[in-house]
Amino acid sequence: MNTYSKRKYVIIGIFATIGLVFIIKLFGLQLLDPSFKQFATNNVLREVVQYPARGLVYDRNNKLLVFNKAAYDLMIIPREVLDFDTTYLCRLLEISKEELETGIKSAKEYSRYKPSILVKQISPESYATLQEQLYKFKGFHTQSRTLREYSNKAAAHVLGYVGEVGVNEIKNDEYYKIGDYIGISGIDKAYETQLRGNKGVKKYFVDVHNRIQGSYKNGLDDIPAKTGKNVTSTIDIELQQYAEKLFQNKKGSVVAIEPSTGEILAMVSAPSYDPGLMVRRVRGSNYSKLLSDTLKPLFNRSLLAEYPPGSTYKVLNILIGLQEQVISINTHFSCAGPESVPIRCTHYHGSPVEVIGAIRESCNPFLWNTFRSILRKYESIADGYNVWREYALSFGVGQKLGSDFTNENKGSLPLESYYNRIYGGGHWNALTVRSLAIGQGELGVTPLQMANYCAIIANRGYYYIPHIVKEIENEQIDQSFKTKNYGKISAEYYEPVIRGMEMALDPGGSAEMSRIPDIAMCGKTGTAQNPQGSAHSIFMAFAPKENPRIALSVYVENGVWGSRYAAPIASLIVEKYLTDTISPNRKWLENVMIKANLLNSFQPE
Repeated sequence: MNTYSKRKYVIIGIFATIGLVFIIKLFGLQLLDPSFKQFATNNVLREVVQYPARGLVYDRNNKLLVFNKAAYDLMIIPREVLDFDTTYLCRLLEISKEELETGIKSAKEYSRYKPSILVKQISPESYATLQEQLYKFKGFHTQSRTLREYSNKAAAHVLGYVGEVGVNEIKNDEYYKIGDYIGISGIDKAYETQLRGNKGVKKYFVDVHNRIQGSYKNGLDDIPAKTGKNVTSTIDIELQQYAEKLFQNKKGSVVAIEPSTGEILAMVSAPSYDPGLMVRRVRGSNYSKLLSDTLKPLFNRSLLAEYPPGSTYKVLNILIGLQEQVISINTHFSCAGPESVPIRCTHYHGSPVEVIGAIRESCNPFLWNTFRSILRKYESIADGYNVWREYALSFGVGQKLGSDFTNENKGSLPLESYYNRIYGGGHWNALTVRSLAIGQGELGVTPLQMANYCAIIANRGYYYIPHIVKEIENEQIDQSFKTKNYGKISAEYYEPVIRGMEMALDPGGSAEMSRIPDIAMCGKTGTAQNPQGSAHSIFMAFAPKENPRIALSVYVENGVWGSRYAAPIASLIVEKYLTDTISPNRKWLENVMIKANLLNSFQPE
């Protein structure tokens, strides 16, 4: 055989080998490889996300506060859309043609091949009609989800609301996709991971008319959605509703805590809003209206507002004075005070007062002398100030308490460097910062901090971090909420100041009008200066005196004096919580507080 013949057979062999390889490959792809079958199947297969029902929220007495109601989204896959009757679809969806066109344009910009939401939160009633006619609209289908519903109109700031997930959430957590919902505020935000559950997927066969014909593989490939965990809050919803009723037509806040646990019994920020306004397709327009409201109903004053504590802070200053032994329970200071110091009492007591009397009468000069003595005890005023500041920090002032709310304000408790920057190092003294003696000046606390401060006094020296959730289904709450946190004041020094707080409600005391029959309540009034108008009315209290069950702060903006509005409101809340009723001889006071309208009556003084 010549060379030419050998080459011919080699070439034929090469081509035969290549052909055989292709034949084997084609055989494998067409008969053995299931992927092409899957691609073909995908042309008649639809994957529908199964959104889990969010966990339910209950009050401390197992009354349902937040539940779920079915709603539906209309989805669109732009590449599958054929010509359709836009007018008819708009009528079914109760939207304008412009809204439809905008939605389709946005869907195309996102992806022509992936499903995206065209119309959100269709009610069950509208869905029933739409589903019957959906076969006429190629490229459209629906998916179900649940929306939040509320059993009453109270506790909007506590419960929070749910909204569409943003770009940052999608970037930071792969669980979320465009169109998902997430807790925006309150409990729904703080406990999002527990409440949201886990999404599932159902696979369906659809016909040429885009109608579901059955489950793919009898559901073997489906991933079931996992419902979110139920949460029991610490709120007493009846107490919450009552406190909100007392605060109608007023601005301010109430925070009530169970001292023995740190559980928040009620948290009011007024004015508030109906949480039902923040669900369904009207949420966007309602949110805009609430956001532009000059009364700021979306602003949670309980956590975010920063107020001077006023005379309520005198109790802590006296405790520091006793601990530092610059005063004793027998120390007396004249109510008149020195002429050189512009701190006077709002009323003259006629004779020098001691610790109990100073709290009962809310004596400004006594507090000035105590505060000055604390700062002067040390080598420099700055050293004394730093000691004083450390006591305040131990009571939760000037720092976040670590509650389970995600947007807690830390308030204001200036560093030494703040005064050095303003006055120069070594060029300021007790007189320079004298307003701190009576809870004014640069000092700022939140209502939550003030209620916690009162709980420390009620407990004689310790507190549990205030929190809003009592139980989580099949899960432990944060153990830090069960840990005692101690202030820097010894237990022995609390009794005289508590006695003074109790006597503040006796005849002749600063809050005598708010005395509750047969209940030993201990309280302290406060009046905070307000450069924009009338002073603010403040009161903190706990009850009963022994084994206290409730400690609270009440702040009524522009309420003038602590005894005028804050103290009566606090006493009514305490009585309602401890006895479940208001005694007949105090009904007049309840009516006055409910009917009082302070929203349109503020005039600069």
